[in-house]
Amino acid sequence: MGKKIIAGSAKASRRKSRKKASAIQARRKKEFLYRGMNMEALLALPFDELLGILPAGSRRTYLRGLNYEQQLLFDKLTAAEPGSVVRTHRRDLPIIPQFVGKTVSIYNGKEFKEVEIKPEMIGCFIGEFAVTRKAPQHSGPGVGATRSSKFMPLK
Repeated sequence: MGKKIIAGSAKASRRKSRKKASAIQARRKKEFLYRGMNMEALLALPFDELLGILPAGSRRTYLRGLNYEQQLLFDKLTAAEPGSVVRTHRRDLPIIPQFVGKTVSIYNGKEFKEVEIKPEMIGCFIGEFAVTRKAPQHSGPGVGATRSSKFMPLK
Protein backbone atom coordinates (compact mmCIF):
# COMPACT_ATOMS: atom_id res chain seq x y z
CA MET A 1 0.00 0.00 0.00
CA GLY A 2 2.98 2.26 0.37
CA LYS A 3 3.71 2.27 -3.38
CA LYS A 4 2.37 5.13 -5.43
CA ILE A 5 1.28 4.22 -8.97
CA ILE A 6 2.70 6.51 -11.66
CA ALA A 7 0.08 7.34 -14.29
CA GLY A 8 1.43 6.35 -17.73
CA SER A 9 4.85 5.35 -18.89
CA ALA A 10 7.53 7.32 -20.71
CA LYS A 11 6.42 5.78 -23.99
CA ALA A 12 2.83 6.88 -23.40
CA SER A 13 3.90 10.45 -22.58
CA ARG A 14 5.99 10.62 -25.78
CA ARG A 15 3.03 9.38 -27.78
CA LYS A 16 0.79 11.95 -26.13
CA SER A 17 3.19 14.82 -26.93
CA ARG A 18 3.53 13.60 -30.56
CA LYS A 19 -0.25 13.47 -30.89
CA LYS A 20 -0.60 16.96 -29.43
CA ALA A 21 2.02 18.34 -31.84
CA SER A 22 0.32 16.81 -34.88
CA ALA A 23 -3.18 17.93 -33.85
CA ILE A 24 -5.02 20.17 -36.28
CA GLN A 25 -3.97 23.73 -35.71
CA ALA A 26 -6.40 26.61 -36.09
CA ARG A 27 -6.52 27.32 -39.80
CA ARG A 28 -5.25 30.66 -40.94
CA LYS A 29 -7.17 32.34 -43.69
CA LYS A 30 -5.04 32.07 -46.79
CA GLU A 31 -4.45 35.24 -48.74
CA PHE A 32 -6.29 35.23 -52.06
CA LEU A 33 -4.07 35.06 -55.12
CA TYR A 34 -5.26 35.27 -58.73
CA ARG A 35 -2.56 34.08 -61.09
CA GLY A 36 0.04 34.86 -58.42
CA MET A 37 -1.24 38.38 -57.67
CA ASN A 38 -3.04 39.57 -54.54
CA MET A 39 -6.10 41.87 -54.62
CA GLU A 40 -4.11 45.09 -54.11
CA ALA A 41 -1.89 44.27 -57.09
CA LEU A 42 -4.93 43.36 -59.23
CA LEU A 43 -6.68 46.62 -58.41
CA ALA A 44 -3.51 48.60 -59.20
CA LEU A 45 -3.13 47.02 -62.67
CA PRO A 46 -4.11 49.09 -65.71
CA PHE A 47 -7.18 47.69 -67.49
CA ASP A 48 -5.26 46.47 -70.58
CA GLU A 49 -2.80 44.53 -68.41
CA LEU A 50 -5.67 43.08 -66.38
CA LEU A 51 -7.21 41.80 -69.60
CA GLY A 52 -3.97 39.96 -70.31
CA ILE A 53 -4.40 37.73 -67.25
CA LEU A 54 -8.17 37.10 -67.57
CA PRO A 55 -9.40 33.86 -69.20
CA ALA A 56 -9.93 33.97 -72.98
CA GLY A 57 -13.74 34.28 -72.94
CA SER A 58 -13.75 37.18 -70.51
CA ARG A 59 -10.84 38.89 -72.27
CA ARG A 60 -12.62 38.57 -75.64
CA THR A 61 -15.82 40.13 -74.26
CA TYR A 62 -13.97 43.26 -73.11
CA LEU A 63 -11.70 43.48 -76.19
CA ARG A 64 -14.67 43.35 -78.60
CA GLY A 65 -16.39 46.06 -76.57
CA LEU A 66 -19.43 45.86 -74.33
CA ASN A 67 -22.89 46.36 -75.79
CA TYR A 68 -25.24 49.02 -74.40
CA GLU A 69 -26.82 46.89 -71.62
CA GLN A 70 -23.46 45.44 -70.57
CA GLN A 71 -21.96 48.93 -70.42
CA LEU A 72 -24.85 50.15 -68.23
CA LEU A 73 -24.32 47.25 -65.81
CA PHE A 74 -20.54 47.81 -65.85
CA ASP A 75 -21.01 51.48 -64.96
CA LYS A 76 -23.57 50.69 -62.23
CA LEU A 77 -21.28 48.06 -60.65
CA THR A 78 -18.19 50.24 -60.67
CA ALA A 79 -20.13 53.15 -59.12
CA ALA A 80 -22.11 51.04 -56.59
CA GLU A 81 -21.42 51.24 -52.88
CA PRO A 82 -20.45 47.92 -51.19
CA GLY A 83 -23.76 47.77 -49.25
CA SER A 84 -26.14 48.49 -52.14
CA VAL A 85 -27.67 45.86 -54.44
CA VAL A 86 -27.60 46.18 -58.24
CA ARG A 87 -30.46 44.32 -59.97
CA THR A 88 -29.92 43.03 -63.50
CA HIS A 89 -31.12 40.66 -66.19
CA ARG A 90 -27.67 40.67 -67.85
CA ARG A 91 -25.83 37.42 -67.18
CA ASP A 92 -22.98 37.82 -69.67
CA LEU A 93 -20.70 40.36 -67.99
CA PRO A 94 -17.31 39.00 -66.84
CA ILE A 95 -16.29 39.76 -63.26
CA ILE A 96 -13.21 41.95 -62.77
CA PRO A 97 -11.42 42.87 -59.49
CA GLN A 98 -13.25 46.24 -59.25
CA PHE A 99 -16.56 44.34 -58.71
CA VAL A 100 -15.32 42.39 -55.65
CA GLY A 101 -17.35 43.13 -52.53
CA LYS A 102 -20.41 44.40 -54.45
CA THR A 103 -23.79 42.65 -54.33
CA VAL A 104 -25.64 41.81 -57.53
CA SER A 105 -29.20 40.53 -57.85
CA ILE A 106 -29.22 38.36 -60.99
CA TYR A 107 -32.40 37.24 -62.76
CA ASN A 108 -32.45 33.47 -63.38
CA GLY A 109 -35.64 33.37 -65.48
CA LYS A 110 -37.99 33.13 -62.51
CA GLU A 111 -36.63 35.29 -59.69
CA PHE A 112 -33.70 37.47 -58.72
CA LYS A 113 -30.85 35.72 -56.87
CA GLU A 114 -28.63 37.90 -54.68
CA VAL A 115 -24.94 37.14 -55.12
CA GLU A 116 -22.06 38.79 -53.29
CA ILE A 117 -19.04 38.96 -55.58
CA LYS A 118 -15.98 37.34 -54.01
CA PRO A 119 -12.36 37.37 -55.22
CA GLU A 120 -12.62 33.72 -56.32
CA MET A 121 -15.21 34.75 -58.94
CA ILE A 122 -12.82 36.93 -60.97
CA GLY A 123 -12.85 35.94 -64.63
CA CYS A 124 -16.22 34.16 -64.45
CA PHE A 125 -19.45 35.52 -65.91
CA ILE A 126 -22.06 36.91 -63.51
CA GLY A 127 -24.73 34.48 -64.73
CA GLU A 128 -22.76 31.44 -63.58
CA PHE A 129 -23.76 32.17 -59.98
CA ALA A 130 -27.55 32.28 -60.50
CA VAL A 131 -28.50 28.81 -61.74
CA THR A 132 -31.31 28.78 -64.33
CA ARG A 133 -32.20 25.10 -64.15
CA LYS A 134 -33.34 23.01 -61.22
CA ALA A 135 -32.83 19.28 -60.74
CA PRO A 136 -35.89 17.14 -61.57
CA GLN A 137 -37.80 15.71 -58.62
CA HIS A 138 -38.83 12.17 -59.49
CA SER A 139 -41.59 10.31 -57.71
CA GLY A 140 -42.17 6.55 -57.70
CA PRO A 141 -42.48 4.40 -60.82
CA GLY A 142 -45.42 5.19 -63.07
CA VAL A 143 -46.82 4.41 -66.48
CA GLY A 144 -44.24 2.84 -68.76
CA ALA A 145 -42.07 1.55 -65.94
CA THR A 146 -40.37 -1.83 -66.25
CA ARG A 147 -42.35 -4.91 -65.18
CA SER A 148 -40.27 -5.48 -62.07
CA SER A 149 -40.77 -1.94 -60.73
CA LYS A 150 -44.57 -1.91 -61.31
CA PHE A 151 -45.21 -4.01 -58.24
CA MET A 152 -44.15 -1.82 -55.36
CA PRO A 153 -44.54 -3.24 -51.83
CA LEU A 154 -47.36 -1.68 -49.82
CA LYS A 155 -45.21 -1.16 -46.75
